[in-house]
Amino acid sequence: MDYKVVWTNSARADLKQLVEYISEDNPAAAESFGLAIIEKIESVGDFPRIGRIVPEENKEFLRELPYSPYRLIYEVHDDSRVVFIVRIWHSYRGSPEAD
Repeated sequence: MDYKVVWTNSARADLKQLVEYISEDNPAAAESFGLAIIEKIESVGDFPRIGRIVPEENKEFLRELPYSPYRLIYEVHDDSRVVFIVRIWHSYRGSPEAD
């Protein structure tokens, strides 16, 4: 399908915060974690409907990929063939704020 993947500022900030937190104890693990998240998220460009619909929202365009214990939240825009990465949300925080 080849959709363009665009990271929102919120998603970038989420990833940065997670990597910085992990790097306080283990910089190598933080780098591996960050790269694994990026790789998983970038896959939605090829398969935008691979993730499930976010159950709290029940909107066809708002989807998520699990990366335990995180939820990788993204929006699919078919008209422009763009996937917006919205949030990287820790599942213990409850419902994601997809803003």
